[in-house]
Amino acid sequence: MGCSLKAAWRRQSVKHLARSSIAICLIAAVCTTAATVSGSAAAEDFPHRTIKIVVPVPPGPLLDVIPRIVAEKLSAKWGVAVIIENRPGAAQNLGAEAVARSDPDGYTLLASPPGPLVVSGHLRSKLNFDPDAFVPVSLMVRLPTVLVINPKVPASNLQELLAYAKANPGKLTFGSPGTGSTPHLATEQLMKAADIRLVHVPYQGMAPAMNDLIGGHIDMMIDLYGNVAGNIKEGKLRLLAVTTPARLQQEPAVPSISEAVPGSIHEEWFAIVAPPKTPDAIAAKLSAAIREVLALPDVAGRLADLAAVPVGSNPDESAAFIKAESARWRELIDTTGLKIN
Repeated sequence: MGCSLKAAWRRQSVKHLARSSIAICLIAAVCTTAATVSGSAAAEDFPHRTIKIVVPVPPGPLLDVIPRIVAEKLSAKWGVAVIIENRPGAAQNLGAEAVARSDPDGYTLLASPPGPLVVSGHLRSKLNFDPDAFVPVSLMVRLPTVLVINPKVPASNLQELLAYAKANPGKLTFGSPGTGSTPHLATEQLMKAADIRLVHVPYQGMAPAMNDLIGGHIDMMIDLYGNVAGNIKEGKLRLLAVTTPARLQQEPAVPSISEAVPGSIHEEWFAIVAPPKTPDAIAAKLSAAIREVLALPDVAGRLADLAAVPVGSNPDESAAFIKAESARWRELIDTTGLKIN
């Protein structure tokens, strides 16, 4: 009798568990459907109020100008204010942290260079946000970078610079906007690939570094071509190489650094991402509008003047790009052994 009761109890328990599992699955399905419907409904009404794009750099430089061009056109398209809020600090991470904590409704966005999205998570032991949790919206532009030197440095081309650096280890200095910045890491990559030793001089931002480079207080630096083109034309700086994989249309005679130092490449970019858990429908609507804006002839012209190459990817393409960039930067950082607490 005892065995029969135990068997009956087991059968009843199995039935109860089965019913519970089915109920849980049904509830999950309903919740997922409700969330999808809610996101789609919100997207239909989007946007109906001010959109804020957080830019993690100070007002004024190239990385501030590009989001303003896009914001201006989005505002005209939608008939709502699209404002820029500059939140510099902590190697561009303060702005990213603010957006990560914002409501996932599409009304607060981050216009980000590589640092917060694909570098900081591998470089810093403490970070108050998860870079992988952002919802990719669109890769706006690619920004070619170049290697420039002070004209007093005894090198008229890249080969001469590398030869001089090898013959004089630790004599040449290079500037960057801070330890762990992408120009710093790119130069570390160059040193390793070319087997040379340079001395790093970190600054609080690119502007003071550029002033010291022009003044001859440091010898070389990697920076955006759009930032240095004027100084190159005026003879204040000497352009030795572009750090992108291919030569620049604006400087066809200047070699890519990878032609002399295989494996040493660097390129900046600007992406729009939304806070974690932003509905896919809202991200898609934002992305479509940004792609439309980037395709406008006057926008393309203004970006060309800044040496910025418009891209305009969809959310899936943006996610794949950011994932690949994250892996590339992780490998580079692991190679240098650099970590920041």
